[in-house]
Amino acid sequence: MILTIRRAQPEDAGVCGGICYEAFRKISTDHAFPPDFPSAEAPKRVLSMMFGHPGFYCVVAESDGQIVGSNCLDERSAIAGVGPITIDPGAQNQGIGRALMEAVISRAEQRGSPGVRLLQAAFHNRSLSLYTKLGFDTREPISTMQGPPIKRPTPGYSVRQGRASDLDMCNRLCRVVHGHDRSGELRDAIEQGTAMVAERDAGIVAYATAMGFFGHAVAENNVALQALIASADSFLGSGILVPTRNAALFRWCLEHGLRVVQPMTLMTLGLYNEPAGAYLPSILN
Repeated sequence: MILTIRRAQPEDAGVCGGICYEAFRKISTDHAFPPDFPSAEAPKRVLSMMFGHPGFYCVVAESDGQIVGSNCLDERSAIAGVGPITIDPGAQNQGIGRALMEAVISRAEQRGSPGVRLLQAAFHNRSLSLYTKLGFDTREPISTMQGPPIKRPTPGYSVRQGRASDLDMCNRLCRVVHGHDRSGELRDAIEQGTAMVAERDAGIVAYATAMGFFGHAVAENNVALQALIASADSFLGSGILVPTRNAALFRWCLEHGLRVVQPMTLMTLGLYNEPAGAYLPSILN
């Protein structure tokens, strides 16, 4: 096998989206979990956006001229996020995943990113082993949770759509909780109309880029984060990603009708600060 790693082009999204769907469908169903994507069209849309966005560095793997996998690095904020990484089910266990991971890690090093993060499917032993060998540390067990919208107001908190004028305050909050901000992702979410903020005493105490798989949230405390979760009209994609060690938040989600869809693992390479508040990661980091 002659393997080549090259920069992804927008026209690669169709083939890569099909591979992404089949790869996630197979590994999930093999372990009796629901697939992350309901159809091949969903990952095609996601990868089409990522392959054409200047804030993402995406690569494809070709074997004898045929695309057999892809990987992306979210470069919109200081800490880079990896994924989705997928390999054609018929071409796995041939070193393609390692090559795709090494390509984005090298890119992050070249850019001087202080850290890289990813979410790993906890039932996938091979990816856990690969990422660990590549230098990633396990930081947090995560529960993907889905269910009916709660739609319950939280006394003392108001929730509204995020605005461009909220960027500074939200970035300040993120720096308090994580030690860095995620301004690039938040700016995109505000422009797309998916960002939400929770206010208390006229100040922003929580924000979310979206309430679902591809969105992250940051809050001063659990109650502020609960206000955001309780206001959501739905939980997009496979659901929200709840840090399982935050037992109070996890229990609250269960008591309000959310259920665990699948376990995941937050892994990091480089800079990592223990969060000083409540948060939900996105599937990208």
